[in-house]
Amino acid sequence: MNPFNPDIPLTRYLDAQGRLLGALPAWADDFDLLVRLYRQMVLTRLFDQKAVALQRTGRIGTYAPTIGQESIGVAIGALMKPEDVLVPYYRDTAVQVMRGVKMEEILLYWGGDERGSAYADPAVAQDFPLCVPIATQALHACGVATAMKIRGEHRVAVTTCGDGATSKGDFLEALNVAGAWQLPVVFVVNNNQWAISVPRRIQCGAPTLAQKALGAGFPGEQVDGNDIIAVYERMQVALERARHGKGPVLLECLSYRLGDHTTADDATRYRSAEEVKQAWQEEPVKRLQSYLAAQGVWDEGREQALIGECQGLVQQAVEAFEAVGNAPAETLFDYVYAQWPAALAEQRDMLLERVARREEASHE
Repeated sequence: MNPFNPDIPLTRYLDAQGRLLGALPAWADDFDLLVRLYRQMVLTRLFDQKAVALQRTGRIGTYAPTIGQESIGVAIGALMKPEDVLVPYYRDTAVQVMRGVKMEEILLYWGGDERGSAYADPAVAQDFPLCVPIATQALHACGVATAMKIRGEHRVAVTTCGDGATSKGDFLEALNVAGAWQLPVVFVVNNNQWAISVPRRIQCGAPTLAQKALGAGFPGEQVDGNDIIAVYERMQVALERARHGKGPVLLECLSYRLGDHTTADDATRYRSAEEVKQAWQEEPVKRLQSYLAAQGVWDEGREQALIGECQGLVQQAVEAFEAVGNAPAETLFDYVYAQWPAALAEQRDMLLERVARREEASHE
């Protein structure tokens, strides 16, 4: 029973200290799986910390941290099949890495280089790039899911967004068409309690964001987004439902944005230190670590070995990113239009002439 709204189910298996609240699903007896999920959560957090440091030193541009929300992305990435299509938003580092996007490609993207969206792994060739405009990706996902349905394919489009995006018309239109056409799409709302500086409590008057799906004619439910077992379980059910022609699902994952909205934000201007301190007591990485340790499958030695391994992988990615070199100047124009507009040809030529003059001057 959901104490916030009895009409909307809420799934939670572990409390804030990683203690069991009841019987686990059968698959959760697989400790090898849980350790793999934990490993990805730690890798995501360490990459996140490095990306923020790179931005602070001017080596990449604005970056959207995922700290405190790792379990949502890791669960999605672990469950999606290669033939599914991810239509992400800008806080989806964990999902992308698990889908096969290289960490150096993610750094290229946040460094303003379009080559970061030209994924080298063919397994993710059909996944969409990160979407910065708010909620537009929800409609893109419905377009993808419509094609899947028309073709009779057993595939799923998965799209993600933050709690603020659920107030946008694009999001509500996407829910409407997904329900009307019974599309194979899963909407995952990362309700991290803050849409930049706007708190969830004044973002929407409904008791939950999940119930927005009810008006569109399909199930919506809440999940403890800090409990990866809960997210994994409900995401698994949602994907199977969509894959077998039973229509869409909306999962509202309750989490907390422990960091700034982006590196261009300063959350201390609108959030209290007490609120953030409390949220740190409920975060997902420590919660799963505590559960694994209580089961005797994790200890400090394994923890330090994992941290060392992940730090090594992150450093390799940074070195690969920095070895790529600057993109040609004309790419400022080349990736904007599918069909080149003649009106911009003169501007592009002017840019190339200016670059050529600068290079000549540098060699004199």
